[in-house]
Formats: sequence, C-alpha cells, structure tokens
Amino acid sequence: MEISLFDVLGPVMIGPSSSHTAGAAKLARAARQIVGEPFFHVDFALHGSFAETYKGHGTDRALLAGVLGLWEDDERLRDSFELAREAGLGFSFLPEDLGDVHENTVRMTFYLGEQGELATAPTQVIQGSSLGGGRILVTRIGGFDTGITLEAPTIVVMQKDLPGVISSVTAAVAACGVNIGTMRVSRTARGKLACCVLETDTPVGDSLIAEIRVLPHIIHAQAVSMGGEEDHHVHQH
Repeated sequence: MEISLFDVLGPVMIGPSSSHTAGAAKLARAARQIVGEPFFHVDFALHGSFAETYKGHGTDRALLAGVLGLWEDDERLRDSFELAREAGLGFSFLPEDLGDVHENTVRMTFYLGEQGELATAPTQVIQGSSLGGGRILVTRIGGFDTGITLEAPTIVVMQKDLPGVISSVTAAVAACGVNIGTMRVSRTARGKLACCVLETDTPVGDSLIAEIRVLPHIIHAQAVSMGGEEDHHVHQH
C-alpha cells in the first residue's frame, strides 16, 4: 500500500483533528458550492464519531465555517458561531443514526432563500463523510447516491431523465475544450429525475455552467472545486 507524506501529516489546517476539523470544514465548503444559491439556515445531523466528539474536536465550528465559505486553515474557523450569527445564518446540530455509513458522516439540510420559515422553505440535502487526512466523500445529494471525492474539478447536474439530456451536457463540455475524466449517473426512477456527476481534467468556467443550465430539461448545474494554490492564495488575502 502506498502512503504519502500528506496522508501521515495531514493538511495545513486549524486543529485539532484532520478528520473532525479540517475534513469537516472542507466537506461543508463543498456542500455550499454544490447548493450554489443563498440559504438562511442549515441543520447538521451528526453520525457516529462526529456525534460523539463534535464539541470537543470543534467539528461543529468547522462545519459551520465550511458552509460560510471558510477554508480549513482559516483562523476565523474558531469564531464561526459568531460569524454565522452576524451573517444572519441559523444553524442546529443534532446527533442522528444515519445507518450504515462512515463514522465521520454528516447530513446537511440547507434551507434555501435569503430568509423565510423553516417549515415552508425549499431545501437541499447533502450528505458526506470525512475520511481522514483532509479527504472527503460527498455520498448523497438530495435523493441521489453520488460518491464525489472532489479530488478533481467536478460538475454536478440535476436533470430530467430523458433521452439526449446527458449527450447535450457532454457536448457542451467538449465544445469548451474540457476533457471529462469520469462520469456517473444515478436516477430516482426511469423517466423521472437524474443526477449526473462529471469529473474533469481542468476547472470549468462560469460560462460553461451557464450554457449547461439553459439546455433543455436541466434543473440545476453547478461547478465544484476545492481550489488549488492560486485560489488558496486569493482566499488568504
């Protein structure tokens, strides 16, 4: 088995734990990107080890920092409760048994809009796990199994499950000169809704996502990238 120095030392981060802190923040930041629209409240359902130690390891603060868009090594992570309140973002943390999943798993329910009532607001539900060493896995988006690692730039597309929809998406990607590394499709039932996840060799621009969004039978499209050194440099300054 090959083990890198990164796997041993973990990522540059605000501690104390790469799994419970850095991975949690990264996972929530990914969820924020997948949602891709304003939200006014987030419920965090914590499973397994996350549920048992989230206060002591700062998992709650890390998750909240991530949905606020903060990176794993941002010193403001410790102040995420206060930052969320200043931003008018509501939140809650509750232990919950999510079934046969990784012990460091969280289900995040985003209540969409600038403000509103929790009982009537539309929601987006994203579930994922922190695997250690800062690695993450987004396992579910809404009712779809996904398995997104975000080790490569990723496009998430929600669509109607109709002939030609996927080919129109891949054609738009190819026309922009972007190569698709992997593609996974899941659906609720034949002819209903589907989720298409495309991992690409290079990051995609806003113009490509805009093109995909106006294709027939597309419900939602979003580019997700955890960023490289250049993006991180911008974030730090």
